[in-house]
Amino acid sequence: GLPAEDSPFIRVVIGVDPATTYGPKSDETGIIVAGLTAQKKVYVLADLSGRYKPSEWAEKIVSAYKTYAADRVVVETNQGGSMIEQLLRQYDANISFRGVCARRGKHARAEPVVALYEQGRVLHQKPFEALEDQLCGYVPGETSASPDRLDALVWAATDLVISPWFQQRVWSV
Repeated sequence: GLPAEDSPFIRVVIGVDPATTYGPKSDETGIIVAGLTAQKKVYVLADLSGRYKPSEWAEKIVSAYKTYAADRVVVETNQGGSMIEQLLRQYDANISFRGVCARRGKHARAEPVVALYEQGRVLHQKPFEALEDQLCGYVPGETSASPDRLDALVWAATDLVISPWFQQRVWSV
């Protein structure tokens, strides 16, 4: 990653949709690194998603946090709650953590991010085939596999662009 002072991004976050189990048939842990430019575009910088033990995904997240000089880790805490934050803090006590709870359905959460894609405001730094397959193949109510990468991307993009932070800090500039 670029040193923070050389980064074209005004903010970088890591979106995480953690798996609650580990095994060959378990869901993946979605881990997406995304940055926001001064032009209000979101760039997907990395897809680090995969099937990991909790200690493995925690190490990956903290490593990415340092590599990309991230400002925050945004984690869905519906499954695992405060244990997720405690686990990450074992690897880096000073990590900036925000837990988010999925209260609305996946479709409703993803819709604002879909609109950003339609406006050309979300770009991928390189092809991310597994992520793109989920983005293009997910059909609410029909797709049985959990779209963990998609969820992690939604959390990251929402924190960067749709959250109150963005409205207060970026639009008021």
